[in-house]
Amino acid sequence: MTRAHHRSGHRTRWVAAAAVTALGAGTVRARRRLAALPLLDPAGPHDTRQPPLSGWQLITTPDVEADEVTLRAAVAHAEREGLRVLDLIPTHLDAESALGLLRLLDPAAHRTDRCAPGHGAGHALLVADDVHRRAGLAAAPPPRSPADLFRLARTLKEYAPDATGWAIAPGLTPLPPDPARRAEELGARGLPPGLVSAAQLAGLALLLKCLVSAPRWGAAATALYWLQPVVVLAPARALRPADLAHATAVRPLRSLSSALRTLRTPPADPSAADDAPARRAAYTAELADGTDRFFEPRREDCPWCSAPELAVRVRMPDLLQGKPGRFTLEECRRCGHIFQNPRLTQDGLDFYYRDFYEGLGGEGAALLLGRMNGTYRARAEMIKPFGTPSSWLDVGTAAGHFCNAARAVWPDTRFDGLDMGEGVHEAERRGWIATGHQGQFPDLADRLAGRYDTVSMHHYLEHTRDPFAELDAAVKVLAPGGHLLIELPDPQARIARLLGPHWLPWFQPQHQHLIPAGNLRQALTARGFTLLAEQHGAAHQNNADFIGAVALTANRIAPDPHAPWATVPATRARRAARSAVQAMAVPCYGAAFALDTVRTAVARATDGGNAYRLLARKEPG
Repeated sequence: MTRAHHRSGHRTRWVAAAAVTALGAGTVRARRRLAALPLLDPAGPHDTRQPPLSGWQLITTPDVEADEVTLRAAVAHAEREGLRVLDLIPTHLDAESALGLLRLLDPAAHRTDRCAPGHGAGHALLVADDVHRRAGLAAAPPPRSPADLFRLARTLKEYAPDATGWAIAPGLTPLPPDPARRAEELGARGLPPGLVSAAQLAGLALLLKCLVSAPRWGAAATALYWLQPVVVLAPARALRPADLAHATAVRPLRSLSSALRTLRTPPADPSAADDAPARRAAYTAELADGTDRFFEPRREDCPWCSAPELAVRVRMPDLLQGKPGRFTLEECRRCGHIFQNPRLTQDGLDFYYRDFYEGLGGEGAALLLGRMNGTYRARAEMIKPFGTPSSWLDVGTAAGHFCNAARAVWPDTRFDGLDMGEGVHEAERRGWIATGHQGQFPDLADRLAGRYDTVSMHHYLEHTRDPFAELDAAVKVLAPGGHLLIELPDPQARIARLLGPHWLPWFQPQHQHLIPAGNLRQALTARGFTLLAEQHGAAHQNNADFIGAVALTANRIAPDPHAPWATVPATRARRAARSAVQAMAVPCYGAAFALDTVRTAVARATDGGNAYRLLARKEPG
């Protein structure tokens, strides 16, 4: 055996050992989560004087039924546990669906995690009347498939963020598994079907490679994967899949077939939506005159310090949505301020923001914003050493995700939100904020003067046309002694130069200004603020560097041909090219995740990340 072959075999053994460790950890995690799922007790004490669904609504997919005993047990359980939404899981849920649910759902953690996404079994949801009303479900069409119920479970978790639960219902009819629905169901859960299937195929290929090159470890990994349904589900008395033996016996073949079938399923085509023709026509009309009209004349001096010493820092297209246009960020040699030059007009901003946070891109943005609970809590906890907030205004709140999470840190604080979009009103309906103010912060500042003891601006100031006007507005709105909390991307991060235009926090064309921390400190001091705390490593945005770079690069190589602003037809070849690029990106995401993990650890240890936070107090007088 050559030295090269020896090294290759050694690496394979390590990979196989890692696979055994990962599969073992996943199996233990699934059993722990299964044990946390309560089992409804149909024989328990129930109030039979009221109708079984008094104060509640039951929403099911077609062909799913629950008897009266099960309904009474479900209502009694929900009321006893203080729940407003209860996802009902049939006892005989098929094995792969049960394992898939346990991979996504941690019942104990998700019960109290206000930002955790809503996951369910896709069979039945018990919903309290008040949540049903606030979510507007009375006028909504009934679910037609499990995918519809998966989407609804995600929505209802937002309306009952700390009052959603799960329970196994013995009297609930199970649906037979349907491989043809897999792609739709993955999408409804917020998972990209192509990437999930590509990762599944890569995992099967890895097991085969390990079997050949490192038989002992490979056999252990393969056996653990093959027998996982039995190991997880057989000891359980609550979940009893009728297909457990068969599902275990044919698992590798079924996984291979399912992944290949899902990859062959055409991706959801946005052009098939009812409003797609009108949306495409609107974009076509706007782009007929080109994009030059969306830009102001180039500025010759720095908007922060007025110095004329400017240099191009980076040029790039729209790597976020792939809309036509090119953007330039210039840096002031004197103060280090980085800004978009030439900058977009208001019409240009409207064009490039459209279908990003709302509309076509609303679901993706909501998924991303909903997975930042740790960051949200860290922001809220930064104020703890300096007082207890009673009235908090979150400027640039979008749909209020920060306020929702911050309630777990400050349960007695009144949170209001301000933003340009309609999301503030949705945040009100969900109960994430008390009042939503829609409009420009400087325009509303006089009306809100002195009403808040805390104002936050998290990744907001870089989006604004005039950061000084926003800081002046904060001065007006804050009561004397109030706190201003700001978080921004750090343009001085070294990784920005390494990744160039593919550094996600450049976020073109939305970010108008990238402000060094020293500049912001000076601006706050000039407005009568005292700096209380500054964080860099603690504010680092995980996965914004290498994973962001992979995502932007993949989107640059093969933009979405279905986008209504696409300037080329969505031919079969272009669709295939995008699918191929996304599939090839899967191992790149794995490597990027590892690099980002190391990068985050280093950023925390050295207090040098890709973002920073400043907390300042407005001094009286």
